[in-house]
Amino acid sequence: MSEFSNDPFKYYHFERLEDVADRISEVLQCPITIEDINHRLLAYSTHDESTDPARISTIIRRRVPEKVINSLWKDGTIPKLLSTDEPIRVSQIDEVGLGNRIAISIWKNDEVLGFIWALEINKHLKEEELMLLKKAAQAVKNKLLNLQIRKTKKAERNQEFFWKLLTGHISTEVEINEGFQELNLHLPIPFSIVVFKFPHKLNEAAERKLSYLLQTTQQVNIVLYTVDFDELIILLSAKSDAPLTDIRLFTLFTIRQLNERFTFTNVTASIGGISTQPLFIEKSYKEALAVLTIKNRFPSETHELHSFSEMGIYQYLDILYEQRKQQGLMNYSLQKLIDYDKHHKTNLVQTLEIFLDNDSHVHDASKALNIHVNTLNYRLKRITEISELNLKSLNQKMTIYLDIKLDRMSL
Repeated sequence: MSEFSNDPFKYYHFERLEDVADRISEVLQCPITIEDINHRLLAYSTHDESTDPARISTIIRRRVPEKVINSLWKDGTIPKLLSTDEPIRVSQIDEVGLGNRIAISIWKNDEVLGFIWALEINKHLKEEELMLLKKAAQAVKNKLLNLQIRKTKKAERNQEFFWKLLTGHISTEVEINEGFQELNLHLPIPFSIVVFKFPHKLNEAAERKLSYLLQTTQQVNIVLYTVDFDELIILLSAKSDAPLTDIRLFTLFTIRQLNERFTFTNVTASIGGISTQPLFIEKSYKEALAVLTIKNRFPSETHELHSFSEMGIYQYLDILYEQRKQQGLMNYSLQKLIDYDKHHKTNLVQTLEIFLDNDSHVHDASKALNIHVNTLNYRLKRITEISELNLKSLNQKMTIYLDIKLDRMSL
């Protein structure tokens, strides 16, 4: 009877996951690494004479480099691993230092728990050895199930603490710091709250995909995250001295990955204020929600804006709107233009708004309006005559610009 007809892992008692990795390596005669679903290194076989740069970097960092993960998504390896329990042969990718290897995913029912990677540097695994790799995946499964239970309990404690931070139920910096210490978490500074809003409620499968993206990113430090109906809420910090730039790039990259990898579309990102004081976590969250409200109300004007600090005058429109409403104030010049448009079926208010949106540049405004420059100049002349505005006065332009936006809020 062939040695491959038996299960070489069945009767072994493995105290540690490292022992399983060593046993698989001994049986298959090749280097082995075991990762969780988020590509964090759980164990690797010892005394391996042959390896490649990707494996070395993974062992040093305790996680697979992001450039390697991205390459494995692009060549279709990870999508295959997330859809089958059969071994997948992976060809070398020189650009990221990845040599030939075999990969297999570890499953519990319809959920992937992690992966086993076997390097094929000095040998090519035969069919019967691939069958042994499938048995090895079963041997690893029980170990990963125990890890998953512990991770689930930790995630529940983290989420409870996070919601207390977001809702202001922890009121002192001492309590906040103690909470982070109890969960063995570190809050790097400066930090911010980022919210991704989806067009539909997020189910459990979607939550797993989002968790995967956050756990594998190496662009920013992800501290805590949670899902609330159709929103993904994240507490994070940047890794450089340009935090707003880093976080903005992270949001844009994440939106692109959500589309390319998981076909999530029409996702909106918002970035709250960036702060160094733990008590400002709740404030940053409220600012991120305010950005979503503004982007929903003024989609065209704020399409390229994602952070609260970029919102400019839009930060103050709610306050000004309430003041105008309470005092019953109305801009005289704007009211004259509204009345004129209504009686003559024109669109002078829209023309003025787009002209001001484009910083009073007639060429840019005419393109946005899809009219000739001469036509725009004629309309601007009529606007000044009807409204009695002086469009050379910065103060008058700023005032009517604000009032146009405020008027739109009442629609």
